Amino acid sequence: MPTINVIDRSGAKREVEAEMGLSVMEVIRDNGFDELLALCGGCSSCATCHVYIDAEYADKIPAMQEDEDDLLESTDHRNATSRLSCQIEVSDAIDGMTVTIAPED
Repeated sequence: MPTINVIDRSGAKREVEAEMGLSVMEVIRDNGFDELLALCGGCSSCATCHVYIDAEYADKIPAMQEDEDDLLESTDHRNATSRLSCQIEVSDAIDGMTVTIAPED
């Protein structure tokens, strides 16, 4: 089972197991990180599951689609590694990836 390193808003880092087929958002939420709101439940209609990913994993996950890009444009905290965690499916390719929960808008 892949693992993901999650850094919360206080800077604390915790390694969590990630079940194949779930989204990174579901893994973070199901492991008790309450600061990741994920208000739309993974429908890609908000940006409350915004995370920063390790740049080295950018080519190991699907490219950002237009709707995700549009939603990330609405946040003040977007950077080059911003992604919506609901749009990243857990796979062996992301084993060991670190995601940082972005500041809340």
